[in-house]
Amino acid sequence: MAVCVGMVVGAGIFRTSPNVAASVMGAGPLFAVWTAGGVLSLIGALCFAEMASAFPHAGGEYFFLSRAYGKNVALLFAWSRFSVIHTGSMALLAFVFGDYLTQIIHLGPWSSSIFGVAAILALTALNLRGVRLGLETQIGFMALVLFGLTCVVAGGAWAAWHGVASATPMAVSASRVDRTAIGTAMVFVLLAYGGWSDAATLSAEMRDERRGIVAALALGMAIVLLLYLGANWGYVRVLGLDGLARSSAPAADLMRRLFGPPGEWLIVGTVTVAAISVLNALLIVGARTTYAAACDLAGMDHVGRWDAARGTPARAMLAMAAVAIALVGFGSVTRSGFSTMVDYLTPVYWIFLTLSAVAVIVLRQRFPDVPRPFRVPGYPVTPAIFILSCLYMVYASLEFVRVGAVVGVVVLAAGALWLLPRRR
Repeated sequence: MAVCVGMVVGAGIFRTSPNVAASVMGAGPLFAVWTAGGVLSLIGALCFAEMASAFPHAGGEYFFLSRAYGKNVALLFAWSRFSVIHTGSMALLAFVFGDYLTQIIHLGPWSSSIFGVAAILALTALNLRGVRLGLETQIGFMALVLFGLTCVVAGGAWAAWHGVASATPMAVSASRVDRTAIGTAMVFVLLAYGGWSDAATLSAEMRDERRGIVAALALGMAIVLLLYLGANWGYVRVLGLDGLARSSAPAADLMRRLFGPPGEWLIVGTVTVAAISVLNALLIVGARTTYAAACDLAGMDHVGRWDAARGTPARAMLAMAAVAIALVGFGSVTRSGFSTMVDYLTPVYWIFLTLSAVAVIVLRQRFPDVPRPFRVPGYPVTPAIFILSCLYMVYASLEFVRVGAVVGVVVLAAGALWLLPRRR
């Protein structure tokens, strides 16, 4: 349960809420979409738990796709992680880092981008030198994230207790909510809930292979849902809906309004350290995935090379950092930063999540005799609900064709044309 919470809760919740509020513009719909996102994520996690218990493998989703559809689809998934999902997430977190640090150190119109690129360069340099963040350090970073969320919830409670009025109106006409707005909101909500697919792979290691994973996922996602609802309540209670929608750093704005500069500095330090920790984890994991995929491709030996002296896939790490920095530049040029990165990675992310959702059914048909210690409850209705939800998210992420979404899909298509002929 603790690992599930740790894998899902990240720095994203400190930045996605304004985008959700700007889409739905109503307190009721705001809390409804966050609740729906938590329920949908739990259903998806249960589907992944079945595959992980039947086909336990460190490769997780890469291995499921390979068994269900063959090596070509799995390699394309690895390409999507290198060029879109992992690197796009790194750029996204770089903007979270920069947006919050800019609240107290402003370097001009490019301030957020400058801080973001500096963070990527610094983490890459540390990892190339073989400097490791130990398990205890990562746990400490996770505690900081939870501390930051607690500050937001406690700030809302403090404001309510002392009768502090919200900065802007607490309610906005629900007539502004429509189908398109809900779809856009869900894109940002489910981004904040991301990580459950990795948590579900723990099902293969549970002592109680059936009830254990259900309890861990259900309780873990329930805790995440309560944290997210509490944080959004705090934002709305102090900033109001309009204030939340206009904010680029809502936790900092909340703490500054209630407790002045000391409160703002406290939360900025918390969020920036949290963003750095997740960004560092993506760099480490992503580089190793890139290294492993490069070993399966002809002509990519220079990337698939391990630095034995430092214990790192150095060239794969440099490639990851270069792409992430290029994406920070792309986000800066569009002047949308964080939102552009969400547009960039979301369609590709949901395309492969749709394939993984269908894989639950495909693997049951192709390998009916494989033992499945855990089976998703309500099969085949439960996977069908998740598949339809994934398809809707692909549609929602492409409905308004923004430049980020177009570029992400083009990069994926270019990878298919360039990558697959190189398979060994």
